[in-house]
Amino acid sequence: MKSLTHLAETFGTPLYVYRLDKVRRAALDLLDALPHGARLYYSLKANPHPAVVRELSGLGLHMEISSPGELAVSEHAGHPARHCLYTGPGKTPAEVSGALAAGVRLFSVESPTDLRRIAELGVGSGATVDYLVRLNARAAAAGTGLRMTGRSSQFGTDPDAALAAGMFDSAPGARAAGAHLFSATNVADEQDLVEEFDSVLHTALSTFGTAGVAPSLLDLGGGFAAPFAAPGERPAYTGLRAVLEERLDARVPRWRAGEPGIAFESGRYLAADCGSLLTTVLDVKHSRGTTYVVLDAGVNVLGGMSGVGRLLTPAVQPSAEADGAAGDTGRAEVTLVGPLCTPLDVLARSARIPVPRPGDVLRIDNTGAYGLSASLSGFLSRPPATEVVLGADDVVLDVRALETVYSAGAASGR
Repeated sequence: MKSLTHLAETFGTPLYVYRLDKVRRAALDLLDALPHGARLYYSLKANPHPAVVRELSGLGLHMEISSPGELAVSEHAGHPARHCLYTGPGKTPAEVSGALAAGVRLFSVESPTDLRRIAELGVGSGATVDYLVRLNARAAAAGTGLRMTGRSSQFGTDPDAALAAGMFDSAPGARAAGAHLFSATNVADEQDLVEEFDSVLHTALSTFGTAGVAPSLLDLGGGFAAPFAAPGERPAYTGLRAVLEERLDARVPRWRAGEPGIAFESGRYLAADCGSLLTTVLDVKHSRGTTYVVLDAGVNVLGGMSGVGRLLTPAVQPSAEADGAAGDTGRAEVTLVGPLCTPLDVLARSARIPVPRPGDVLRIDNTGAYGLSASLSGFLSRPPATEVVLGADDVVLDVRALETVYSAGAASGR
């Protein structure tokens, strides 16, 4: 294994290290857990690094994208645009036109307005596009991370409203291909996950039955769990395939023949454990009974996305020093903070670790998903973290850093 300390010395910190062998292992594990022949989408929002996208594309995964930037990454990684699902509740005419020009032909539509916009632009481009109606399904399981639908939400359309608006009636420029549902995230318990899929499948089938339309694709979403910025393993979901195949056989008799196709999607599960964040200890200080460990990585690098509930205290737990030499002796409860000039820059309020010294490099595992791209990278204009990708035999395949470019204001008399 390539020395993480060596990588930190070579490329500096904060440094994200991604291992493609772990990306591949996660994908194969999830494919084994899903019904045989099901389509699996990778949600680029979890980690849009081109090397990660390229690895998953090579395994036959399709891509779920929701911005021009993610489309550009997918194209850069050599993934066919026709194998992308374009999602999102607020697609602009410019980005839809750009996606159509690139060859995207499958969209998730979130409202009657979204559908009209895509259909009109499809007609204007001379292309007929397929669309999935995103439905706001009824909530099922309680043991979830972030609830996406099942209550009032900006995502999708309530089934009754979609039916009343005629969203399942194909129009010039757009063909109703099926449904898109995604009810919750980070569901670690297998039975809870089964209940989620049961619920969304029922919603999709009953809604299409009422509409009198036969879907050609049902995207049942995801919710597959993984630890975040702390030691731990991905759930195995060992019994999921058998149960889901049994439920599909009972409710969708011809699904094995692709009538309709069945799809799932994941970001967190596929990318989380491929990444480790290396961060240098800048200072160790004490204030009124609290030990503060000041790192060169803060919420500008990790855990800054409030949408996953981690803006203030993401509860980061370093695994060890960069190469695991810290051991278990001398552990103390410390508060991990970053270098930003704000009291909000807290990564953990009560991490139990061996008290480090300035200059030590700590390793934070399970940071391959919702790490750098989900952080406040522009806040306080600090230099971004570097990302390193390791391939077979830990060969360095790619080294890059995000770049923020500040341009002068246009000449407007100022």
